[in-house]
Amino acid sequence: MPNGMPMIKFKHIKVPTGKKVYFTSDHHFGLPAKISSREREAFFVNWLDDIRKDAYAVFILGDMFDFWYEYKLAVPKGFVRILGKLAELTDQGVQIFFFVGNHDMWMRDYLTTELNISVFFDPEIFIIDRQKFLIGHGDGLGPGDKTYKRLKKFFRNRIAQWAYRWLHPDIGLKFAKYLSQRNRLISGEYDQIFHGEEREWLFQYAKQFIKKQPDVKYFVFGHRHLPLQMSVSPDSTYFNTGDWLYHFTYIVYENEKLELKKFDTDMMLSKYK
Repeated sequence: MPNGMPMIKFKHIKVPTGKKVYFTSDHHFGLPAKISSREREAFFVNWLDDIRKDAYAVFILGDMFDFWYEYKLAVPKGFVRILGKLAELTDQGVQIFFFVGNHDMWMRDYLTTELNISVFFDPEIFIIDRQKFLIGHGDGLGPGDKTYKRLKKFFRNRIAQWAYRWLHPDIGLKFAKYLSQRNRLISGEYDQIFHGEEREWLFQYAKQFIKKQPDVKYFVFGHRHLPLQMSVSPDSTYFNTGDWLYHFTYIVYENEKLELKKFDTDMMLSKYK
């Protein structure tokens, strides 16, 4: 089996007529960037308002926050507008599925208990209508990146998480935020370039996966920060959602087809000038 191949039960979604399924990832709220976190939060809240009229389900594929760590009685400060808007959607019956990314892997049960959001820590297979999807954040999949894969095992270790929890939140959250932002800023430029099929590790992962499960129609991942649509086989396609740092892209499923789209930020940016 390919590295990281999930062993899970299928989850079925039947999309009603006139409804859509949306996929988004890698917002990195809290990260200082070319467009400030507060401005990008406003974009995302506006986007959620736009899609609420026809969204049946929303998949958030990780790294919504540039850093997230849950203590038993404390969570990172901020993001109130986003969390409130997500609560509005789930309250009106929109299903939201959150896949933990490498910047928010220390998430626990806050989104589930407070916002009624389903949280996943590994890729999952969904049957949407009659088509099979493999969905996840994408970190640590495919060949290469062995250093990160070792670090991921350490940070996913319950003992490591328990030990870190003994740091006072003011210290633990500040230190982890520093490390998270340092890593993002270092790798940002590399992420914006297409390096060829052989260097697209998630695409290579999909090509290996399809050999074992040839009926997967769509592979949908985040993590890469570059919007991509690539043919895995004659009947299968790999999509990457891109990000909300540079591209402001997302994916929409409608009438049994996937399409990459871009949120128009021009009107929103004018409000901050």
